[in-house]
Amino acid sequence: MSGSKNSVKTGAAPAGFMEAALFTLVAILAGFGMELLSSGGGIDLPVWPFNLIVLILFGALILAVGLMFRERPLVAWLGGIPLGLSLIIGLALLSLIGGVLPQDKLPPDSPVAMLRLNGMFSSWSFALVTLLFLFNLGLSLVWKSVPFKVANLQFMLFHGGFWIALSCGLLGATQLERLVVPLYEGKASDVAYHRESEKAIHLPFSIYLKDFHIEQYAPKFALYDPANDRLVEPKSKLVPEIGKGVKVEWTNIGSVTVLDYLPSALPGANGVPVAVDGKKGVAFARVRIDENGKVSERWISSGGPQLKPLFVPMGSYFIVMADGAPKAFRSEVMLTGPGGEKRMETLEVNKPVDMQGWKLYQAGYDESAGRWSTLSLVEAVRDPWLPAVYVGFFMIMAGNVLFFWKGVKKMEAA
Repeated sequence: MSGSKNSVKTGAAPAGFMEAALFTLVAILAGFGMELLSSGGGIDLPVWPFNLIVLILFGALILAVGLMFRERPLVAWLGGIPLGLSLIIGLALLSLIGGVLPQDKLPPDSPVAMLRLNGMFSSWSFALVTLLFLFNLGLSLVWKSVPFKVANLQFMLFHGGFWIALSCGLLGATQLERLVVPLYEGKASDVAYHRESEKAIHLPFSIYLKDFHIEQYAPKFALYDPANDRLVEPKSKLVPEIGKGVKVEWTNIGSVTVLDYLPSALPGANGVPVAVDGKKGVAFARVRIDENGKVSERWISSGGPQLKPLFVPMGSYFIVMADGAPKAFRSEVMLTGPGGEKRMETLEVNKPVDMQGWKLYQAGYDESAGRWSTLSLVEAVRDPWLPAVYVGFFMIMAGNVLFFWKGVKKMEAA
């Protein structure tokens, strides 16, 4: 940030950091006052197309003020470094409050809700400080851009990118949509729901769930104490994964050794588990149980939708098999566009797939059914302003590259 090319005369207008800090504090307190008057109602950002209109008008205002009144001491101070740094500190403090305090709904009459500390990023305080900072940043950008000088290109790229990314990110928030699409295996759907309001929305495409697959870690042993309804820790204090050759000991109770392990199996004709493929199978383990010299061999199982779990008594306890935690889950889907075009995709967590301006993520499943779940929850996200935010980020990176390049050239010339 930079002031006008002419310095501000002492006494003509507030010019120091003390005045800038006081101005920022007044803006924050004014925002809290507006929250108290509105009972913590916060600020409603304009929706499309008014958010674009507001952005254009705000940018035009900054341009006009910067060009027409750049010699005025007050305008020079509004676009100066002291105010810019003070506003950045104010934004940082408000963001810290928003990051530390839970941003959840609270009783309307609570002090936190009345000041909207539980909704900081949509509060009047945050909006006022952000607006003033964008005004300050915009003025400094106008002064460095008009007249254009190649020497100021790095400043224009960095600060212009920052202004675009911040303004578009905030004003575009009203158009950000995060929806959940419930899908069942063998069925297609184009209906999505808002997480909070549960309002149904029809997407411009449909999703057919061909298969939902979960990868799990290996099951674990557990010794259950029915008298106290708790699990008993083994001697090593660790709950080991089940695998062939694994041995677990419980002090003064006994030990268990895995003789064979079948991650997916079903009982055969003689009752002995037989390995199978697919979701129908469940985990089985043949174990040797040593109860202080009394040895026996049995099968245990985690069980499934069609099979009851198998557990083995050991003294007054039971040896049980606990399912392993999910390692990864994904959906094999077919996407059908409005024109009938189709394509197969695999949806995974944090690996989005683009479709008609939406990003599709694997979000969840029916946890009560575990790996037998036939329900897949897909998150559909649409942010029309995201490309503009990316433009701002690329400008910032270009400005940084130019800054380092200039530094290298100076070092070579030295």
